[in-house]
Amino acid sequence: MSGKAGRQVSDSEGGALLDLHRLVPYLEECLGDFRGPATARKFPGGQSNPTFLIEAASGRYVLRRKPPGVLLRSAHAVEREYRVMKALGQTAVPVPGMGLLCEDETIVGTPFFVMDFLDGRIFWDPALPDLTPEMRGDYYGEIARVLGELARLDPAAVGLADYGRSGNYVGRQIARWVEQYRASETVTVPDMEELIRHLSGWQPTDAKVALVHGDFRLDNLVFHPIEPRIIGILDWELSTLGTPLVDVAYFCTMLRLPRNGYVKGLGLLDRDEIGIPAETDFIRAYVQSSGLTLPDDWNMWLAFHAFRFAAITQGVKKRHLEGNASSADAARAAAMMVVAAALGRQLAEEHVSNIPHS
Repeated sequence: MSGKAGRQVSDSEGGALLDLHRLVPYLEECLGDFRGPATARKFPGGQSNPTFLIEAASGRYVLRRKPPGVLLRSAHAVEREYRVMKALGQTAVPVPGMGLLCEDETIVGTPFFVMDFLDGRIFWDPALPDLTPEMRGDYYGEIARVLGELARLDPAAVGLADYGRSGNYVGRQIARWVEQYRASETVTVPDMEELIRHLSGWQPTDAKVALVHGDFRLDNLVFHPIEPRIIGILDWELSTLGTPLVDVAYFCTMLRLPRNGYVKGLGLLDRDEIGIPAETDFIRAYVQSSGLTLPDDWNMWLAFHAFRFAAITQGVKKRHLEGNASSADAARAAAMMVVAAALGRQLAEEHVSNIPHS
Protein backbone atom coordinates (compact mmCIF):
# COMPACT_ATOMS: atom_id res chain seq x y z
CA MET A 1 0.00 0.00 0.00
CA SER A 2 1.45 3.33 -1.00
CA GLY A 3 0.73 6.84 0.17
CA LYS A 4 2.26 10.11 1.29
CA ALA A 5 3.38 10.88 4.81
CA GLY A 6 0.03 12.29 5.86
CA ARG A 7 -2.03 9.25 4.90
CA GLN A 8 -3.70 6.88 7.35
CA VAL A 9 -2.99 3.25 6.49
CA SER A 10 -5.86 0.91 7.28
CA ASP A 11 -5.55 -2.56 8.71
CA SER A 12 -8.44 -4.18 6.85
CA GLU A 13 -8.46 -7.18 9.18
CA GLY A 14 -9.12 -5.27 12.36
CA GLY A 15 -9.72 -1.60 11.70
CA ALA A 16 -6.34 -0.59 13.12
CA LEU A 17 -4.81 2.56 11.69
CA LEU A 18 -1.32 3.91 11.32
CA ASP A 19 -1.44 7.69 11.28
CA LEU A 20 1.65 8.45 9.24
CA HIS A 21 1.12 12.17 9.76
CA ARG A 22 1.97 11.62 13.45
CA LEU A 23 4.24 8.60 13.09
CA VAL A 24 6.80 9.91 10.60
CA PRO A 25 7.77 13.07 12.55
CA TYR A 26 8.00 10.99 15.74
CA LEU A 27 10.36 8.49 14.12
CA GLU A 28 12.44 11.27 12.57
CA GLU A 29 12.95 12.71 16.04
CA CYS A 30 13.47 9.48 18.00
CA LEU A 31 14.79 6.79 15.66
CA GLY A 32 18.40 7.44 14.70
CA ASP A 33 18.75 8.33 11.04
CA PHE A 34 15.09 7.73 10.09
CA ARG A 35 13.95 10.15 7.41
CA GLY A 36 10.62 10.46 5.61
CA PRO A 37 8.55 10.56 3.57
CA ALA A 38 7.31 7.05 4.29
CA THR A 39 4.64 4.57 3.32
CA ALA A 40 3.23 1.66 5.30
CA ARG A 41 1.82 -1.71 4.31
CA LYS A 42 0.41 -4.33 6.65
CA PHE A 43 1.93 -7.78 6.35
CA PRO A 44 -0.71 -10.39 5.46
CA GLY A 45 -1.61 -13.16 7.85
CA GLY A 46 -3.19 -13.58 11.24
CA GLN A 47 -0.64 -11.98 13.55
CA SER A 48 -2.29 -11.11 16.85
CA ASN A 49 -0.09 -8.02 16.91
CA PRO A 50 -0.55 -6.18 13.57
CA THR A 51 2.79 -5.80 11.80
CA PHE A 52 3.65 -3.26 9.10
CA LEU A 53 6.43 -2.70 6.60
CA ILE A 54 7.53 0.93 6.74
CA GLU A 55 9.33 2.11 3.60
CA ALA A 56 11.01 5.46 4.13
CA ALA A 57 13.60 7.59 2.38
CA SER A 58 16.15 6.22 4.87
CA GLY A 59 15.32 2.55 4.33
CA ARG A 60 12.89 -0.20 5.33
CA TYR A 61 11.69 -0.91 8.85
CA VAL A 62 9.12 -3.11 10.56
CA LEU A 63 6.57 -1.72 13.01
CA ARG A 64 4.72 -4.10 15.33
CA ARG A 65 1.90 -2.78 17.48
CA LYS A 66 -0.77 -3.89 19.88
CA PRO A 67 -4.21 -4.16 18.27
CA PRO A 68 -6.82 -1.60 19.29
CA GLY A 69 -9.66 -2.33 21.69
CA VAL A 70 -9.98 -3.88 25.12
CA LEU A 71 -7.27 -6.52 25.64
CA LEU A 72 -6.46 -9.08 28.30
CA ARG A 73 -3.85 -7.68 30.68
CA SER A 74 -1.07 -10.08 29.68
CA ALA A 75 -1.97 -10.42 25.98
CA HIS A 76 -0.32 -8.76 22.96
CA ALA A 77 2.64 -7.65 25.06
CA VAL A 78 4.78 -5.89 22.47
CA GLU A 79 6.77 -4.45 25.36
CA ARG A 80 7.94 -7.96 26.29
CA GLU A 81 8.72 -8.80 22.68
CA TYR A 82 10.87 -5.70 22.40
CA ARG A 83 12.63 -6.43 25.68
CA VAL A 84 13.56 -10.01 24.82
CA MET A 85 14.78 -9.24 21.30
CA LYS A 86 16.76 -6.24 22.57
CA ALA A 87 18.42 -8.51 25.14
CA LEU A 88 19.23 -11.13 22.50
CA GLY A 89 20.77 -8.63 20.13
CA GLN A 90 24.31 -9.27 21.38
CA THR A 91 24.00 -13.07 21.63
CA ALA A 92 24.34 -15.95 19.19
CA VAL A 93 20.53 -16.22 18.96
CA PRO A 94 19.62 -14.35 15.74
CA VAL A 95 17.01 -11.59 16.04
CA PRO A 96 16.29 -8.36 14.15
CA GLY A 97 17.95 -5.23 15.44
CA MET A 98 15.65 -3.22 17.70
CA GLY A 99 15.03 0.43 16.90
CA LEU A 100 12.75 1.77 19.60
CA LEU A 101 9.78 1.01 21.84
CA CYS A 102 7.01 3.61 22.03
CA GLU A 103 4.48 3.35 24.85
CA ASP A 104 2.88 6.69 24.00
CA GLU A 105 -0.55 5.71 22.68
CA THR A 106 -1.09 9.10 21.05
CA ILE A 107 1.28 8.26 18.17
CA VAL A 108 -0.54 5.32 16.52
CA GLY A 109 -3.22 4.53 19.13
CA THR A 110 -1.44 1.68 20.95
CA PRO A 111 2.12 0.88 22.08
CA PHE A 112 4.45 -0.29 19.31
CA PHE A 113 8.06 -1.03 18.53
CA VAL A 114 10.16 -0.59 15.43
CA MET A 115 12.82 -3.08 14.36
CA ASP A 116 15.07 -3.68 11.40
CA PHE A 117 13.60 -5.17 8.25
CA LEU A 118 15.32 -8.45 7.46
CA ASP A 119 15.81 -9.01 3.76
CA GLY A 120 15.59 -12.79 3.67
CA ARG A 121 13.41 -15.84 3.01
CA ILE A 122 10.52 -17.20 5.04
CA PHE A 123 9.39 -20.74 4.30
CA TRP A 124 5.77 -21.69 4.98
CA ASP A 125 5.95 -25.37 4.09
CA PRO A 126 8.29 -27.65 6.12
CA ALA A 127 8.72 -29.85 3.04
CA LEU A 128 10.69 -26.89 1.56
CA PRO A 129 9.39 -27.44 -1.99
CA ASP A 130 11.37 -24.45 -3.32
CA LEU A 131 14.66 -26.16 -2.46
CA THR A 132 16.35 -29.23 -3.87
CA PRO A 133 16.56 -32.39 -1.76
CA GLU A 134 20.31 -31.83 -1.49
CA MET A 135 19.77 -28.41 0.10
CA ARG A 136 17.02 -29.27 2.57
CA GLY A 137 19.21 -31.09 5.04
CA ASP A 138 21.42 -28.02 5.46
CA TYR A 139 18.40 -25.86 6.30
CA TYR A 140 17.18 -28.33 8.92
CA GLY A 141 20.70 -28.57 10.30
CA GLU A 142 20.67 -24.80 10.74
CA ILE A 143 17.34 -24.95 12.59
CA ALA A 144 18.78 -27.55 14.98
CA ARG A 145 21.86 -25.38 15.50
CA VAL A 146 19.85 -22.27 16.36
CA LEU A 147 17.56 -24.23 18.70
CA GLY A 148 20.72 -25.38 20.42
CA GLU A 149 21.98 -21.79 20.78
CA LEU A 150 18.67 -20.85 22.38
CA ALA A 151 18.93 -23.78 24.80
CA ARG A 152 22.48 -22.82 25.81
CA LEU A 153 21.60 -19.22 26.56
CA ASP A 154 21.67 -18.14 30.21
CA PRO A 155 18.69 -15.79 30.64
CA ALA A 156 20.25 -14.12 33.69
CA ALA A 157 23.39 -13.26 31.73
CA VAL A 158 21.36 -11.08 29.34
CA GLY A 159 19.14 -9.43 31.96
CA LEU A 160 16.16 -11.79 31.64
CA ALA A 161 16.29 -13.51 35.04
CA ASP A 162 12.88 -12.02 35.88
CA TYR A 163 11.31 -12.65 32.47
CA GLY A 164 8.93 -15.33 33.80
CA ARG A 165 8.32 -17.84 36.54
CA SER A 166 10.98 -20.51 36.80
CA GLY A 167 10.38 -24.13 37.73
CA ASN A 168 7.58 -26.58 36.90
CA TYR A 169 6.98 -24.97 33.52
CA VAL A 170 5.49 -28.06 31.91
CA GLY A 171 3.29 -28.87 34.92
CA ARG A 172 1.87 -25.36 34.91
CA GLN A 173 1.29 -25.51 31.17
CA ILE A 174 -0.56 -28.83 31.41
CA ALA A 175 -2.83 -27.47 34.16
CA ARG A 176 -3.51 -24.30 32.17
CA TRP A 177 -4.36 -26.10 28.94
CA VAL A 178 -6.54 -28.70 30.63
CA GLU A 179 -8.53 -25.79 32.03
CA GLN A 180 -8.67 -24.11 28.62
CA TYR A 181 -9.74 -27.34 26.96
CA ARG A 182 -12.52 -27.98 29.47
CA ALA A 183 -13.79 -24.45 28.90
CA SER A 184 -14.08 -25.06 25.13
CA GLU A 185 -15.05 -28.74 25.17
CA THR A 186 -18.06 -29.53 22.99
CA VAL A 187 -18.08 -33.33 22.89
CA THR A 188 -16.15 -36.02 24.74
CA VAL A 189 -13.10 -37.15 22.76
CA PRO A 190 -11.80 -40.45 24.19
CA ASP A 191 -8.26 -39.94 22.87
CA MET A 192 -8.10 -36.55 24.58
CA GLU A 193 -9.35 -37.99 27.87
CA GLU A 194 -6.69 -40.71 27.81
CA LEU A 195 -4.01 -38.20 26.83
CA ILE A 196 -4.95 -35.91 29.73
CA ARG A 197 -4.83 -38.90 32.08
CA HIS A 198 -1.32 -39.81 30.95
CA LEU A 199 -0.07 -36.23 31.18
CA SER A 200 -1.54 -35.77 34.65
CA GLY A 201 0.65 -38.59 35.91
CA TRP A 202 3.82 -37.40 34.15
CA GLN A 203 6.63 -35.78 36.13
CA PRO A 204 9.11 -34.32 33.64
CA THR A 205 12.62 -33.37 34.63
CA ASP A 206 12.84 -29.71 33.69
CA ALA A 207 15.04 -28.17 36.35
CA LYS A 208 17.18 -26.12 33.98
CA VAL A 209 15.86 -22.62 33.38
CA ALA A 210 16.00 -21.45 29.78
CA LEU A 211 14.43 -18.85 27.54
CA VAL A 212 11.47 -20.37 25.69
CA HIS A 213 10.29 -18.85 22.41
CA GLY A 214 6.88 -20.51 22.74
CA ASP A 215 6.00 -20.70 19.03
CA PHE A 216 9.16 -21.95 17.38
CA ARG A 217 8.02 -23.04 13.94
CA LEU A 218 9.34 -22.69 10.42
CA ASP A 219 7.41 -19.58 9.38
CA ASN A 220 8.76 -17.63 12.36
CA LEU A 221 12.31 -17.99 11.00
CA VAL A 222 13.95 -15.65 8.48
CA PHE A 223 16.73 -17.24 6.44
CA HIS A 224 19.48 -15.52 4.51
CA PRO A 225 18.35 -14.88 0.89
CA ILE A 226 20.61 -17.58 -0.58
CA GLU A 227 22.35 -19.35 2.31
CA PRO A 228 21.03 -21.95 4.78
CA ARG A 229 21.53 -19.49 7.63
CA ILE A 230 18.90 -18.08 9.98
CA ILE A 231 19.22 -14.30 10.29
CA GLY A 232 16.27 -13.73 12.61
CA ILE A 233 13.69 -15.44 14.81
CA LEU A 234 10.39 -13.54 14.80
CA ASP A 235 7.22 -13.40 16.93
CA TRP A 236 8.38 -13.64 20.55
CA GLU A 237 4.91 -12.85 21.90
CA LEU A 238 4.64 -16.16 23.80
CA SER A 239 8.22 -16.16 25.08
CA THR A 240 8.93 -16.72 28.77
CA LEU A 241 11.24 -18.63 31.08
CA GLY A 242 10.83 -22.37 30.91
CA THR A 243 12.93 -25.37 30.02
CA PRO A 244 15.01 -25.84 26.86
CA LEU A 245 13.28 -28.96 25.52
CA VAL A 246 10.00 -27.07 25.02
CA ASP A 247 10.86 -25.41 21.71
CA VAL A 248 12.54 -28.37 20.06
CA ALA A 249 9.74 -30.73 21.13
CA TYR A 250 7.13 -28.31 19.78
CA PHE A 251 8.97 -28.05 16.47
CA CYS A 252 9.20 -31.83 16.13
CA THR A 253 5.57 -32.40 17.11
CA MET A 254 4.28 -29.97 14.49
CA LEU A 255 6.27 -31.81 11.83
CA ARG A 256 4.55 -35.07 12.79
CA LEU A 257 1.12 -33.63 12.05
CA PRO A 258 -0.51 -34.18 8.63
CA ARG A 259 -0.97 -31.57 5.93
CA ASN A 260 -4.61 -30.48 6.00
CA GLY A 261 -4.41 -26.75 5.22
CA TYR A 262 -4.83 -25.58 8.82
CA VAL A 263 -1.28 -26.59 9.62
CA LYS A 264 1.44 -27.92 7.36
CA GLY A 265 3.28 -30.83 8.91
CA LEU A 266 5.24 -33.52 7.17
CA GLY A 267 2.79 -36.27 8.10
CA LEU A 268 3.43 -39.42 6.10
CA LEU A 269 5.90 -37.85 3.65
CA ASP A 270 9.03 -39.93 3.11
CA ARG A 271 11.61 -37.64 4.69
CA ASP A 272 14.55 -39.56 3.28
CA GLU A 273 13.16 -39.28 -0.25
CA ILE A 274 12.72 -35.50 -0.05
CA GLY A 275 16.02 -34.89 1.73
CA ILE A 276 14.69 -33.89 5.17
CA PRO A 277 16.39 -35.45 8.19
CA ALA A 278 14.55 -38.08 10.19
CA GLU A 279 13.52 -36.88 13.63
CA THR A 280 16.28 -38.96 15.25
CA ASP A 281 18.91 -37.29 13.05
CA PHE A 282 17.47 -33.84 13.71
CA ILE A 283 17.52 -34.47 17.46
CA ARG A 284 21.10 -35.75 17.22
CA ALA A 285 22.11 -32.43 15.65
CA TYR A 286 20.19 -30.55 18.34
CA VAL A 287 21.87 -32.50 21.13
CA GLN A 288 25.27 -31.72 19.64
CA SER A 289 24.43 -28.00 19.41
CA SER A 290 22.73 -27.65 22.80
CA GLY A 291 24.95 -29.90 24.88
CA LEU A 292 21.85 -31.45 26.39
CA THR A 293 21.00 -35.11 26.79
CA LEU A 294 17.68 -36.26 25.39
CA PRO A 295 15.57 -37.66 28.25
CA ASP A 296 14.03 -41.12 28.32
CA ASP A 297 10.57 -39.55 28.37
CA TRP A 298 11.02 -37.73 25.01
CA ASN A 299 7.73 -39.17 23.74
CA MET A 300 5.91 -37.43 26.60
CA TRP A 301 7.35 -34.08 25.58
CA LEU A 302 5.90 -34.66 22.12
CA ALA A 303 2.61 -35.88 23.61
CA PHE A 304 2.40 -32.71 25.70
CA HIS A 305 2.67 -30.52 22.59
CA ALA A 306 0.14 -32.63 20.69
CA PHE A 307 -2.22 -32.11 23.63
CA ARG A 308 -1.58 -28.36 23.73
CA PHE A 309 -2.23 -28.06 20.00
CA ALA A 310 -5.40 -30.14 20.30
CA ALA A 311 -6.64 -27.82 23.06
CA ILE A 312 -5.91 -24.76 20.91
CA THR A 313 -7.75 -26.16 17.90
CA GLN A 314 -10.69 -27.13 20.09
CA GLY A 315 -10.93 -23.48 21.06
CA VAL A 316 -11.10 -22.51 17.37
CA LYS A 317 -13.86 -25.06 16.87
CA LYS A 318 -15.92 -23.70 19.74
CA ARG A 319 -15.49 -20.11 18.57
CA HIS A 320 -16.83 -21.19 15.19
CA LEU A 321 -19.86 -22.83 16.78
CA GLU A 322 -20.47 -19.56 18.63
CA GLY A 323 -20.12 -17.60 15.38
CA ASN A 324 -16.72 -16.06 16.14
CA ALA A 325 -14.37 -17.88 13.75
CA SER A 326 -14.19 -18.42 10.01
CA SER A 327 -15.91 -21.62 8.91
CA ALA A 328 -13.01 -22.79 6.70
CA ASP A 329 -10.46 -22.50 9.49
CA ALA A 330 -12.84 -24.02 12.03
CA ALA A 331 -13.55 -27.09 9.93
CA ARG A 332 -9.87 -27.77 9.40
CA ALA A 333 -9.08 -27.04 13.04
CA ALA A 334 -11.77 -29.45 14.23
CA ALA A 335 -10.32 -32.19 12.02
CA MET A 336 -6.80 -31.45 13.27
CA MET A 337 -7.94 -31.50 16.90
CA VAL A 338 -8.98 -35.15 16.59
CA VAL A 339 -5.72 -36.04 14.80
CA ALA A 340 -3.56 -34.25 17.37
CA ALA A 341 -5.34 -35.92 20.28
CA ALA A 342 -4.86 -39.34 18.69
CA LEU A 343 -1.17 -38.61 18.03
CA GLY A 344 -0.66 -37.48 21.61
CA ARG A 345 -2.35 -40.56 23.04
CA GLN A 346 -0.26 -42.83 20.81
CA LEU A 347 2.98 -41.13 21.90
CA ALA A 348 2.05 -41.30 25.58
CA GLU A 349 1.11 -44.97 25.38
CA GLU A 350 4.32 -45.80 23.53
CA HIS A 351 6.22 -44.17 26.38
CA VAL A 352 4.30 -46.13 29.02
CA SER A 353 4.79 -49.41 27.18
CA ASN A 354 8.57 -48.81 27.06
CA ILE A 355 8.94 -48.26 30.83
CA PRO A 356 10.72 -51.28 32.35
CA HIS A 357 8.55 -53.17 34.81
CA SER A 358 10.04 -54.95 37.81
